[in-house]
Amino acid sequence: MMRSEKYICVFLVILLMTLAAQAGTIRGTIDYEGPIPRLKPIKMDADPICHAKHEGPVASESLVLGEGQTMANVFVRVKNPKKKIYETPNEPVVVSQKGCIYSPHVFGVMVDQPVKFLNEDGTLHNVHAMCKTNKEFNMAMPKFRKVATRTFTEAEDMFLIKCDVHPWMGAWISVMTHPFFATTGKEGTYEIKDLPPGEYEIEVWHEKLKTLARKVKISAEDDIQVADFTFQHPSLKKKVTE
Repeated sequence: MMRSEKYICVFLVILLMTLAAQAGTIRGTIDYEGPIPRLKPIKMDADPICHAKHEGPVASESLVLGEGQTMANVFVRVKNPKKKIYETPNEPVVVSQKGCIYSPHVFGVMVDQPVKFLNEDGTLHNVHAMCKTNKEFNMAMPKFRKVATRTFTEAEDMFLIKCDVHPWMGAWISVMTHPFFATTGKEGTYEIKDLPPGEYEIEVWHEKLKTLARKVKISAEDDIQVADFTFQHPSLKKKVTE
């Protein structure tokens, strides 16, 4: 290797280390405010195999709250990341069909990243992706078909995956061009790392309460920012927690 090439390599390494050191994090908590609706439990009587997998009533997943009314199943994404090509992970996102429920209920995947569907129930399921930009598919998974893998080749906002055999089964997926997204658990928290300095719009999505958004600025000097959000019952005025 020529001396000039060595200098270039050293410069690139230093540049990458500098950029990594300047990368920031946005984190926060998603809460719910207002009266909590009484949601009907999921009825699985139509399939005795599904019904037998649960000892009691199965709660609806359309509004899942933790202690202090923190919100699960909220998808958080950066809407305006810096323009670049991001490497697609080889590791698949695993979606389990267990107890005749999709898990996770809300998730993101990058373009061309594998999505691995598992049938752990010993009964017939089908995975029906109701996408618009990507090609819609309806994939049967009989009890002997334990694993099936699919990819999505185009970016697409949230769409439903459902099981036509068991109409209560549904999951929501967003196909992303970048890795800056997360889904909350019952504790309501999220964290998005490795953002270079800049101003970003953070959007949070819920299947019933739709979206909230706010702008957050990452700087080299202050690389951790908190962005909390509060979804409100439709009877209350919507707001964003500053």
